Amino acid sequence: MKACLNLILLLVLTLSATNLPAAEVRQELIQQSTLEQVISKNRLRIGFSTFVPWAMKDKKGEFIGYEIEVARRLAEDMGVEAQFVPTKWSGIIPALLTGKFDVIIGGMGITPERNIKVNFTTPYEYSGMSMVAGLKRVPGKTSLVEFNTPQTRIVARIGTTAAAAAQRYLPAADIRLFDDEGQALQEVLNGRADAMVASQPFPEFQTLKYQDKLYLPLAGETFTKEPIGFAIRKEDADFLNYLNNWIMVRSLDGWLLERYRYWFTTQDWKAQVE
Repeated sequence: MKACLNLILLLVLTLSATNLPAAEVRQELIQQSTLEQVISKNRLRIGFSTFVPWAMKDKKGEFIGYEIEVARRLAEDMGVEAQFVPTKWSGIIPALLTGKFDVIIGGMGITPERNIKVNFTTPYEYSGMSMVAGLKRVPGKTSLVEFNTPQTRIVARIGTTAAAAAQRYLPAADIRLFDDEGQALQEVLNGRADAMVASQPFPEFQTLKYQDKLYLPLAGETFTKEPIGFAIRKEDADFLNYLNNWIMVRSLDGWLLERYRYWFTTQDWKAQVE
């Protein structure tokens, strides 16, 4: 009987001893949460790269676009200042992991490979890959099969899902990758490449701008569909929970859809950048 009581006492003492550090660890995790850091420092640092119409510079040199508006609204709802950190797309995940900003809001497709390194929110939008081609160099082509040849040069932006899609769906083609979408497009405009793979609606906007040089070989249709989410560092459940709930609320009240339609289905913003 005495031995049994001693065992019970030992278990009580053990549980008591482990509960105190657990509480301290919990408090430490809360304090280290990105959400707490953002609120305490009164700033949300947003990593992004330029993609039309996700993010781009207007005539005054200020960043505008769908992602910029989404990030500003998120910061406003958090009651903090939005601080934008332009970053090359090829290095944007490493920059997040080293703490250069708090979240990536930049049209980032959710993929299993990226998810190994970062945590994604639920999708707040969907995108897909499209293609724009040179009228003089490859006129009249209407399918991916016609572009999937060793003689066809395809360009895309390095580190993007567009580059991955080009390599997956056009494995026989000569694929060249560039740091910037503008550089890749210029290859097609100058006749050094046959076509460019990019996220919709970039190809569509470029054909409207350069009607005498470009066309849409797939009739404006996408050949992939990908979910788009915010990316944050691992092991930050509080921040992920907040972002997921924010996306849910702004989806249900129609704000995200309204802003998407403005930036992706109209040209009302064009005068700001041209």
